[in-house]
Amino acid sequence: MKLEREMMRGAGPTAVMHLLSGDEMYGYEIVERLCKESAGVFEMGQSTLYPMLYNLEGKGLVKSREKKGDNGRKRRYYRLTAKGSRKLEADRKQWGSLIAGLSALGVTRVSNPMSCLT
Repeated sequence: MKLEREMMRGAGPTAVMHLLSGDEMYGYEIVERLCKESAGVFEMGQSTLYPMLYNLEGKGLVKSREKKGDNGRKRRYYRLTAKGSRKLEADRKQWGSLIAGLSALGVTRVSNPMSCLT
């Protein structure tokens, strides 16, 4: 199930920062991995991703650089900054609290809400 626009606006940046906490990636790679690793929940186009990346970069949470890919073409690669790592950790706690609260209300059925965020 694909997230609605407002849900994506809240959860999308955290999902992107989580992916970038592992390795630097270029835009299309981020789009593909978000969709694949979330079973389609975070399916987004590049027209959604790039403004999000520019916003994260403007806040100092991610940093980008241009480099040649394996095929020789220039690509812009993004990585999480130290500030981004701190923000990601804070977001994980916030999402854990939200999931736990929804679970306590019976809205979701998650026995260990923090297991979703690691």
